[in-house]
Amino acid sequence: MPEIINRTTIQDIARELQLNASTVSRALNNHRAISAATKERVSYTAKRLQYHPNKIASSLRLGKSQIIGVIIPSAEINFFGSVVHGIERIATEKNFNVLIYQSNELMEAEKKGIITFLRSRVDGILASIAKESTSFEHFLEIKKMKVPLVLFDRANDDLTVPSVVIDDYMGAYNATVHLIEQGCKRIAHISAQQHVAIFKQRLEGYTDALIYNGFDVEEDLIKFGNVTIESGRSCMDELLGMNEPPDGVFAVEDFTALGAMQALKNAQKKIPEDVAVIGFANEAFGEFITPSLSTVDQQTIKMGEESAKCFFELLENKNFYKEPVEKRILKPELIFRESSLKRNTG
Repeated sequence: MPEIINRTTIQDIARELQLNASTVSRALNNHRAISAATKERVSYTAKRLQYHPNKIASSLRLGKSQIIGVIIPSAEINFFGSVVHGIERIATEKNFNVLIYQSNELMEAEKKGIITFLRSRVDGILASIAKESTSFEHFLEIKKMKVPLVLFDRANDDLTVPSVVIDDYMGAYNATVHLIEQGCKRIAHISAQQHVAIFKQRLEGYTDALIYNGFDVEEDLIKFGNVTIESGRSCMDELLGMNEPPDGVFAVEDFTALGAMQALKNAQKKIPEDVAVIGFANEAFGEFITPSLSTVDQQTIKMGEESAKCFFELLENKNFYKEPVEKRILKPELIFRESSLKRNTG
């Protein structure tokens, strides 16, 4: 036998309480003009009659869907799942729902996600740009349509939209200095696609840390990959083939660092005694591998919360794309584990 769907309406509650429907509606929406006693009566009766608001009808009436679309590059990376957790916490407080679309690092999939969200009439979009995206007209289209857009982690300043990012330069600078403090003399960097701003900033942080501490920047010690385990392994193999291989490696991301560590183990190199390694992102696996991976924590939950807060604050101000455009920069935190600790840091 099919389940009977309860179709209690506001009119049913109004008849039960001998009130008009508009009073019931305002009471359910906690309108300040309705007394606390009436609100309590309406709430009790709504529960007793098993009333459930028709959110679709409400959204059509109000012109709002109460939905935020979130585009992430990959659901397989703990970093983005953690950011989404932060977004959802704030959205839930505001009685908003979250729809998630995964671009798989592909620009065409990213465009498809934006079209899907716009057709679904979301109230705004929060997004982290895919690595493959080299042009950004699809994001400009969101702005042209006056749909609120906030970028997180991977942003692009040329789009002049609100964003929440970590200080990637500072994180990379501090990670490199940490390897210097551990006694490393030849520090390599396994980088990634330089059209992606965060990877470029991490390279700059690495080179500046070397220069400031009196080291030469050796181009042979910088390898470019694509932020995968395989890439990290391949780049590390190249570095080990040098006449003077590195004794320290700063990897652009934890998966890259994991690949580098695999290559070092295959070459019978001890970590950190022969080569110290530090990654970036604080992926969940880092503390469970052997040796555990030192890394730069990007405050992912806070990044998600700040992205959502930025969205709602600007939405309430009725001037989303105000000037100057808001950019919130979070401070990275270094996490020292076995892979980089050549010395007792006490």
